[in-house]
Amino acid sequence: MCAMARPRKPLLSTDRIVETARALVDAEGLAALSTRRLAAELGVSGPSLYNHFRTKDEILEAVADSVSAQVDLSMFEDRRQWRTALHDWAVSYRAALRDHPNIVPVLAQGPGRRPAGLRLADAVYGAMVRAGWPPAQATSIGALMRYFIMGSALGSFAGGFVDDVSAYDPADYPHLGQAHLLAEQQEKIDERAFETGLTALLDGLDRQFEQLPQP
Repeated sequence: MCAMARPRKPLLSTDRIVETARALVDAEGLAALSTRRLAAELGVSGPSLYNHFRTKDEILEAVADSVSAQVDLSMFEDRRQWRTALHDWAVSYRAALRDHPNIVPVLAQGPGRRPAGLRLADAVYGAMVRAGWPPAQATSIGALMRYFIMGSALGSFAGGFVDDVSAYDPADYPHLGQAHLLAEQQEKIDERAFETGLTALLDGLDRQFEQLPQP
């Protein structure tokens, strides 16, 4: 009895579509993604995608949610002190966005109906309320943290300076004499800036927390 022949190409699945779309967005940006291009990358016909996703926007939503799913939420599950949990979560969240910066504009629109995005929002809010923050302030903390983390992932401060010393004429920019060196230290500078801002933000929240009425 002959063994059944294996298909030459991997079977199309939702996960495979999302992984391929994410890789395409990572490599070439949001504008590069179209159902035609994605189908070509997958080696299938365009209509095959519609068995899994109705539109390109649905694919983008799934890609965005797959990035949210990479964010560690264990710090909220193991009941770490709220400040420590926020810090560890922010670092994990930024790392996920740093690995997939081109999808940040989609994530910045909010979680919508995305399951991983909603789990993320639920975990942060729930942890803050458990810690003793009033619900309204817990909501504001979640929003504040998202603004800060998303903003840090939208672009590199250090990478925005050219490495041409002639661009920084001291007659015009007397304090930018070393600006041409920033780009080569981009990762170190951006990481330090993120940690500086995160510490300042958490210090401010600490002071607010100390002023809350005690139960």
